[in-house]
Amino acid sequence: MARPAPRPVTDETRQEVRALHAEGCSRNEIARRLKRSGRTISLIAQDLGLSFDRTATEEATRARQADLAEKRTILAEALIEDAMRLTEQMWEPSTIYNFGGKDNTYEERTVDEPPADAKRQLMTAAGAAIDRSLKLAPPVVGTGEEDAKSMLGKIMGGLVTVWNEQQSAGEGDGDAS
Repeated sequence: MARPAPRPVTDETRQEVRALHAEGCSRNEIARRLKRSGRTISLIAQDLGLSFDRTATEEATRARQADLAEKRTILAEALIEDAMRLTEQMWEPSTIYNFGGKDNTYEERTVDEPPADAKRQLMTAAGAAIDRSLKLAPPVVGTGEEDAKSMLGKIMGGLVTVWNEQQSAGEGDGDAS
């Protein structure tokens, strides 16, 4: 099915765009009112030297990004909880069952923990949930620089204390040998 030919942009259309822009209408509002695409309105506005205030769009975009980040965090937390429930199932009583035989009978039995193949499936599912959660909300990893400085400072302080104690007790002669 062929697309209809685009309607030409007339001087009347240009004047309508100019008038609606002067009223403070957004690009999308003008496009809706004139039954034109947003791209067409943008091109007309550019030709007329008009621009649209993008402050509201930028704020809406930032708000949407924050909302999506929050949803990713919530989903990541749910996936971690799922992984925890799956790994707990590896050590809980489990019902195993079987259909079969010439009479196609059903049999089930409760065991202390799932068989090895079921544990492998649980672990695979838990691993997938953890992997997805990490992709949705990667952990914040510091450089560890402050921790290292703190640890080295404590070690140095301890060495100084021992050295001072030895000096005051007369155990050392000050040599580092």
